[in-house]
Amino acid sequence: MTLNIVLVEPQIPQNAGNVARTCSVTGARLHLVGPMGFVIDDKKLKRAGLDYWHQLDITHYENLGEFFYRVTDGALSAEEPAPGTSAYEFYYIETHGTKLYTEPAYGDNAYIFFGSETVGLNQDLLRRNPSQCVRIPMLAGSRSLNLSSSVAVGAYEVLRQWNFPGIS
Repeated sequence: MTLNIVLVEPQIPQNAGNVARTCSVTGARLHLVGPMGFVIDDKKLKRAGLDYWHQLDITHYENLGEFFYRVTDGALSAEEPAPGTSAYEFYYIETHGTKLYTEPAYGDNAYIFFGSETVGLNQDLLRRNPSQCVRIPMLAGSRSLNLSSSVAVGAYEVLRQWNFPGIS
């Protein structure tokens, strides 16, 4: 079982550092998809991740097209996979998903996507994959939850469903 956290075009280094720390302590793989609003050696990124960087399984991609191509061994080369074309479990956590993040039964190799802090995920990608879009409930009128908080909520739900494999 591998939980994959995908940050698409993250802009704030402290958020990415906090996500890296969450991935480190849960055993999740971190996928950083560019372009990003910082460089990996950014002091704020490293400070937020503290001393967990050596425990992190992290991969960088120039863009979503490269991500889908590399992750699927070339099976998906388009930036936006069509619904039902992939054996991979891609879930997109965003504010307007029709299902709650607790509803899917996450499979053994789940990929959970999170968009940038400023614009979220690509709207065309979300429109093409509505059944894979899930949301974290919030009070009406709230814009969004912090990126690193959203990742933690999503990651721990998947791990809860898997009975927290390898962590205690």
